[in-house]
Amino acid sequence: MSTAISPTAYNYKVVRQFAIMTVVWGILGMGLGVFIASQLVWPELNFGLPWTTFGRLRPLHTNLVIFAFGGCALFATSYYVVQRTCQTRLISDSLAAFTFWGWQAVIVGAIVTLPLGYTTTKEYAELEWPLAILLAIVWVTYGLVFFGTIVKRKTKHIYVGNWFYGAFIVVTAMLHIVNHASLPVSFFKSYSAYSGATDAMIQWWYGHNAVGFFLTTGFLGMMYYFVPKQAERPIYSYRLSIVHFWALITLYIWAGPHHLHYTALPDWAQSLGMAMSIILLAPSWGGMINGMMTLSGAWHKLRTDPILRFLVVSLAFYGMSTFEGPMMAIKTVNSLSHYTDWTIGHVHAGALGWVAMISIGAIYHMIPKLFGRAQMHSTGLINAHFWLATIGTVLYIASMWVNGITQGLMWRAINDDGTLTYSFVEALQASHPGFIVRALGGAFFASGMLFMAYNVYRTVRASDPAEAEAAAKIAVVGAH
Repeated sequence: MSTAISPTAYNYKVVRQFAIMTVVWGILGMGLGVFIASQLVWPELNFGLPWTTFGRLRPLHTNLVIFAFGGCALFATSYYVVQRTCQTRLISDSLAAFTFWGWQAVIVGAIVTLPLGYTTTKEYAELEWPLAILLAIVWVTYGLVFFGTIVKRKTKHIYVGNWFYGAFIVVTAMLHIVNHASLPVSFFKSYSAYSGATDAMIQWWYGHNAVGFFLTTGFLGMMYYFVPKQAERPIYSYRLSIVHFWALITLYIWAGPHHLHYTALPDWAQSLGMAMSIILLAPSWGGMINGMMTLSGAWHKLRTDPILRFLVVSLAFYGMSTFEGPMMAIKTVNSLSHYTDWTIGHVHAGALGWVAMISIGAIYHMIPKLFGRAQMHSTGLINAHFWLATIGTVLYIASMWVNGITQGLMWRAINDDGTLTYSFVEALQASHPGFIVRALGGAFFASGMLFMAYNVYRTVRASDPAEAEAAAKIAVVGAH
C-alpha cells in the first residue's frame, strides 16, 4: 500500500528533544565518569571539598549515564518506533511533552541533590523521596503515552520491538515503586520501609533488574527496530524474537540474588539467583544471534556504514557481557570477583559496549530523519567516533579485568600461619596502573561523544525547519 496517512502523522518534536538531550547528557555523564576515574589516579582531584569527592560524584555519574543518557535514548527511540510501527501519532502531545520536561527536572534534581549528600544510599535508587515521586509520576505518564499509542494503532500486528519497550516500561515502574517504599522524616531524608536482609534483597531485585529491564530489555526493543532498518534486511527470525522476549522477561527478574552471595541472605535464595543467572545465558544469546544473523547477506555494508558498525559491535559486546554475567554469578567465581574492579569492568562492558553503542547508532540513524536531512553532516566523524568508542571500551574493560583478578587473588592470599599476605593498601598500589588505563579508555569514549555533538550540531543547523516539519508530518503506510 502507498496511501498517505494524515498530513500530521507523527509527533517528532518530542523525539527530537529527547534525541538532542541524549547527546548532551551523554557528554556530561561520561565526562564526569572520566573525572572520577581520574580521582582514583590522582586523589588531589577531590579538591578537599565534600561536594566533589568520589563518594558523592560517583552516584551522580551513574544516574547521569543510566537515567539521563540511557533514559533519553529510550524515550526518543520508543516514541519514534511506536509511532512508525503502529502508523499512528502519539496518543497525547501534551502528555508526551510532560514526560520530556518532567524527566529533565528529575535529572536536574539529581545534579543538585547528590553532590550535596542527599541520598537514600541505595545503588541506582539514590534519589530522595520527592524526586522519586516525581520520577514515578513521569514514568506512569510515559506508560500511558506508549500503551495509549499502541491501543490506537492502525496496524493489527504489534511489532516485537514494542513488546520489549512495553515490558521495560511496566517492570521499571514496578521495580522503582516497590524499592522506593519509604518513610520520609524530612524533605531530604527518608528511611526504607524494609530492613536488614529483606531491604538488601529488594534493593538487588531492583538493582539487577534496573540492568535487566532498563538497560537490557528497553535497548533490545531499540535493536529489533534499528538493526533491520540500518541493514535494510528483515530480522533474521521473527519467531526467535518472540521466544527471546518471553524467555528473557520470565528469567531476568529472578537473577538479583547473585549480588548477595556470601551474605546474610538465605543460601537457597543465593543459589536460586545463581541458577537463574546461568539459564539466562540462553535467551540473551538468542537475541544476540538474532541481531547478528540479520546481517546475513549484508556484512559488506560494514565497510562503508559506520552507523551499522555501531549497532553490530554493540551486539558483540552484549553477547560478551551476557556470557560474563552468568559466569560471575557462579558462587566460586564470585568469591574471587566480588567487590573487585572485575565487576566494574563487567558493568561497563554492558554500559559502554552495549547500551551506549546501540544508543549512539540509533541516534545517528534518527537525527537526519527527524531534521529532514538525507544523512548526517559527516560520515568521517561517525567513523572516528566509532573507533574512539571501540578502543575506549576495550581499554576500559581489559584494565578492569586485570585489576579485578589481581585484587581478588591478593585479598585471598594467606601465609602459612593464616595471616593475610597483602595489606589492602598493597592491593590498591597494584591497581594503580589499571586505574590510569581505565581513565584513558574513558577519555577516549567521552571524546567520541564530542565528535558526535559537533556532527549532530552541523546536521541540525543545516536542516531547513520547514523541510524538517514536512518530514515529520508526511508519512506513508508501509514506510516504517
